[in-house]
Amino acid sequence: MAYHSFLLEPISCHAWNKDRSQIALCPNNHEVHIYKKDGTKWTKIHELKEHNGQVTGIDWATDSNRIVTCGADRNAYVWTLKEGTWKPTLVILRINRAARCVKWSPKENKFAVGSGSRLISICYFEQENDWWVCKHIKKPIRSTILSLDWHPNNVLLAAGSCDFKCRVFSAYIKEVEEKPGPTPWGSKMPFGAVLAEFGGAGGGGWVHSVSFSASGNRLAWVSHDSTVTVVDSSKTASPSQLKTEFLPLLSVIFVSENSLVAAGHDCCPMLFRCDDGGMLTFVSKLDLPKQSIQRNISAMERFRNMDKRATTEDRNTALDTLHQNSITQVSIYEGDKRDCRKFCTTGIDGAMTIWDFKSLEASIQGLRIM
Repeated sequence: MAYHSFLLEPISCHAWNKDRSQIALCPNNHEVHIYKKDGTKWTKIHELKEHNGQVTGIDWATDSNRIVTCGADRNAYVWTLKEGTWKPTLVILRINRAARCVKWSPKENKFAVGSGSRLISICYFEQENDWWVCKHIKKPIRSTILSLDWHPNNVLLAAGSCDFKCRVFSAYIKEVEEKPGPTPWGSKMPFGAVLAEFGGAGGGGWVHSVSFSASGNRLAWVSHDSTVTVVDSSKTASPSQLKTEFLPLLSVIFVSENSLVAAGHDCCPMLFRCDDGGMLTFVSKLDLPKQSIQRNISAMERFRNMDKRATTEDRNTALDTLHQNSITQVSIYEGDKRDCRKFCTTGIDGAMTIWDFKSLEASIQGLRIM
């Protein structure tokens, strides 16, 4: 695995380009920094500074090479690389609260923005006026949208919110796409239709992250009550929920049709498995102690740690995990949701780690056999 500490500030969110040679990240302010891999080092090559509020979401379109960002200033921008410079185009979101998350659709002809305005903006490009416009999904959302993920069919959209609910909406825009075919989630898909709604009955927590599987038949989400939930649309069974003993998880993603990786306030990625019957189980933590020891702390970092603690005593307060603070985002680095080989995590400690999922999986199986 590869560990890299970019900066002292927390990394709020990140996104990779197509060949994973560049990463765009937000250092917990109104800027987006783009780093390029140079051997084993990462060099900053661009700074995107159009926002005047904290950037809360970044997504990098793999094929069109466009970056979309959203922020607490209630704006979203689509960035296009022209003659070596990233040029922003303002998106007409029509919201009066902070934008919280943004996600390109699989075909990259539209994107979704979740906000504190209790709505989702589905944005698409209008050729006649040469600008990005949007349509709103409002009902029955009752709170801030915290997370989004697109179904592989480019039409269905999963959204997690602060009203403890996870919903699946239709985001069909007739101006930019053909009429969709039926799916296990439903067959009639007018814009804004609610195809599924889960959670909120007598318990739960904020839904921090949602993820469709590669087939689109399964949907997973993590909530602030330390639960992980998976529902299979091809089966009529109720969602399979696992109440974990860990601190709340903040990000989840499918790494195969039956496996998912989640991470959050425990500073460690964790592997969960959902069998063919829909039963969800916890497999293992993926940050094994023997690998954590390999983390080298520089003299400067050691000094900063002492300065933060306001003491000259040599007390070891370092965690035995690679990340020294909460992990805010998990993304696939190599492979896809059908077969992930490596995944990436960024966190409040300002660090980024690339994990070799296949070797970690083999190590876990080896320990179980022993």
